[in-house]
Amino acid sequence: MRRTVFHDDHEAFRRTVRDFIEAEVVPVYPEWAAQGYVPRDFYKKLGDLGVFGIEVPEEYGGAGETSFKYNAVISEECARAGVSFGGSSVHTALCLPYILAYGTEEQKQRWLPAFVSGEMMTAIAMTEPGTGSDLAGMRTTAKLSEDGTHYVLNGAKTFITGGAQADRVLVCCRTAPPSPEDRRAGISILVVDASSEGYAVGRTLDKLGLKSSDTAELSFTDVKVPVEDLLGEEGEAFGYLAHNLPQERLGIAFGAYAQAAAAVRFAKEYVKERTVFGKEVASFQNTKFVLADCQADVDAMQAVVDRALEAHDARELTAADAASAKLFTTETAAHVIDKCLQLHGGYGYMTEYPISRLYADTRVTRIYGGTSEVMRSIIAKSMGL
Repeated sequence: MRRTVFHDDHEAFRRTVRDFIEAEVVPVYPEWAAQGYVPRDFYKKLGDLGVFGIEVPEEYGGAGETSFKYNAVISEECARAGVSFGGSSVHTALCLPYILAYGTEEQKQRWLPAFVSGEMMTAIAMTEPGTGSDLAGMRTTAKLSEDGTHYVLNGAKTFITGGAQADRVLVCCRTAPPSPEDRRAGISILVVDASSEGYAVGRTLDKLGLKSSDTAELSFTDVKVPVEDLLGEEGEAFGYLAHNLPQERLGIAFGAYAQAAAAVRFAKEYVKERTVFGKEVASFQNTKFVLADCQADVDAMQAVVDRALEAHDARELTAADAASAKLFTTETAAHVIDKCLQLHGGYGYMTEYPISRLYADTRVTRIYGGTSEVMRSIIAKSMGL
């Protein structure tokens, strides 16, 4: 079936991104994975390519696009090559929507030009040790100074993607205690300068997958944050987080689909080259049937994410829609990639083969952005259950 979700401009962008990945990423990706982060100058290359400015309005140096489809193209092309861009997806897909939606004109003028160029990288800090998906249970606090000029931030965050290299971090914190009626009240977002006194990057965490992406622990000890760096209204951040979660989950869903599609491609190429008992692995009926099942699953995932992409661009993607797409694609991708790795035999377990990286990278998609269990709860609630 002809795919209709992308038009000529998207495909031209795809060719640019594919050529860039082949020239700038694939040759050095094993080095990035080994060191656990993307070199800082690479982010400036992404800025020069225009990746960071796609959805930024023209008056701040961006392209002014409103479609999420360009981000989807990047996901497909990264998965196709078996690579990732470090913390860049957090920078654009997670942090940017908050700045665009809730930033003041002064904040946008101050932050977005450097955001677009890659000179200022961002991350978002929500998760805390011991709280996991329970954002209402966060204990990081920010108290307004007596003279009202700044907040004093104290606490700790963990699992912060891009946290080790970020220049500004959107820190979710309590500016007021929760009320008995609403645990979610009193949460705010401060856009914290990483060079501030008392701001510290702790351990860079050693993960199962996404090896080129730095993931860090952060701590704040009496960090002074100017009131001008409060994003949106004080105490309203839980609503902001809920509003942006559908796009975050759509991005995860699309990434999972793209990884599964890439896995089928890698497996198909491998079984055509590999011989066993004097025959191509591709010639065995089991191989054909396994790949046929995988392709059918990928086709179904593509239909789901393409429909969700269209709904998102039309501003019609609901929280339940996004949860359903994330649940289906992440759970299905796990099965597909596992089968494709199996077809590689022992070589599939070797990190020099992209299928092994996909296997490790896709595991977290059922955890971050809300676990599969949380997705099931959201879907069930939308069903009136």
